[in-house]
Amino acid sequence: MWLVVGLGNPGAEYEKTRHNIGFLTLDRLVEKTGAVSTSSSLFHGELYKTEKLLFLKPTTYMNRSGLSVQAVKQFYKVEIENIVVIHDDLDLPFGALRFKKGGGSGGHNGLKSIDATVGNGYIRVRMGIDKPLYKSQTANYVLSPFSKEEMEFLPDWIDRASEAALELTRHTLDHVASRFTVKRVEL
Repeated sequence: MWLVVGLGNPGAEYEKTRHNIGFLTLDRLVEKTGAVSTSSSLFHGELYKTEKLLFLKPTTYMNRSGLSVQAVKQFYKVEIENIVVIHDDLDLPFGALRFKKGGGSGGHNGLKSIDATVGNGYIRVRMGIDKPLYKSQTANYVLSPFSKEEMEFLPDWIDRASEAALELTRHTLDHVASRFTVKRVEL
């Protein structure tokens, strides 16, 4: 069994923000695979399931995502190496798509929470959102909507990231990285 987690914040006000790229990609995965809702308050999130895949959108807000991941991991007995987390990444240029296993949180509160509850040996799908000019603007930046130009790029980017996430459940990290990595895009 594989668990694919998309990070974001619940609520309409966050729906199309940079911090919710994980949710947007997970929505695409659920649509693509025809996964069926199997949500329960026990999971602290929206959970969808196919025969061999679980898709999770934690509804705990970003800084408590680990609570949801831990609940699903324990209930379905998912090994940490079979967890894929899709998240926004300030350290990558907008539109970049990178992959790695383990490592630090890079200051990402969702990753910090997951690391604290289940460890950091999971696979990450890092979706670059760029960063603001000044560090003091970070919170407002990640919670702001995508620009018009970025919105036009989103469908293809989300499609690529969702396909890569599915491939991670069938192939090695190196194989997926060689096929799906994007270093930067020109808008």
